[in-house]
Amino acid sequence: MGEVTEGDNGKVDGGGGGGGEGGEVRVLVVDDSAVDRRIVEGLLKRSGTIFEVIAVDSGKKAMEVLGLNEGKTESPIVNDKKIDIILTDYCMPEMTGYDLLKAVKEQNCRKSIPVVIMSSENEPQRINRCRAIGAEDFILKPLQTKDVQKLRSYARPMALSPKAGTKRKMPLDLMGENSGSERRPRLAEMAVA
Repeated sequence: MGEVTEGDNGKVDGGGGGGGEGGEVRVLVVDDSAVDRRIVEGLLKRSGTIFEVIAVDSGKKAMEVLGLNEGKTESPIVNDKKIDIILTDYCMPEMTGYDLLKAVKEQNCRKSIPVVIMSSENEPQRINRCRAIGAEDFILKPLQTKDVQKLRSYARPMALSPKAGTKRKMPLDLMGENSGSERRPRLAEMAVA
């Protein structure tokens, strides 16, 4: 469940519904190891946060999901919904996680998608190389609960609650009580520490 499958119309379906709506976080998991994909998917689903997992086995398939085929920017093919975060393995055949990160960051329309690289090898040079071109984080495998908590903070804010952490300013004409001319700052009532 959650594996990417191709439907009759050639579109890719991430399984699960409503991605990106109602606080759901859509995670594109990219790993050539089926075992590692299932471990990550299970951990994300058991984390208590509503993660919708779209899992693919290569960087090239991730590019298809993101609509970034052959340098062309197309609309994403996963139910036409946005991916909130990409979690990719570093070492994969044909296209590495580094290559995928680079391709995603080169696309102006995709710069806001956070990319987290994961690897079983703790190589500082590799980690620094990924961070230098825009990786949000570099996580060592196997993925753990604390790593999932970090992923929540990296997800695009729009995927979370639309009102979370924002203050909305109310137009003066809607504030009631005082009309615009009587409105004055109340500095005298403020305590200064």
